[in-house]
Amino acid sequence: MKCKIDLVWDYESDRWHTETEDVPGMVLESGSFDALVEKVKLIAPDMLEMNCNYTGPIHFDFNAKRVETIRAS
Repeated sequence: MKCKIDLVWDYESDRWHTETEDVPGMVLESGSFDALVEKVKLIAPDMLEMNCNYTGPIHFDFNAKRVETIRAS
């Protein structure tokens, strides 16, 4: 199974969070990119087992995004 996981840096909240349609119910956040990747690797297999009855190997496709809001001067 391949899971696309977007790791999004939110400038306003100063946090990374996950966005994915491939792991139902998974909503994670962290102040550290690496810590968030580790959380995903730990929690996603359990979420897939509970919500999709899937227990096989998982290929994670992590994509980093940064979101900022700026104001014109």
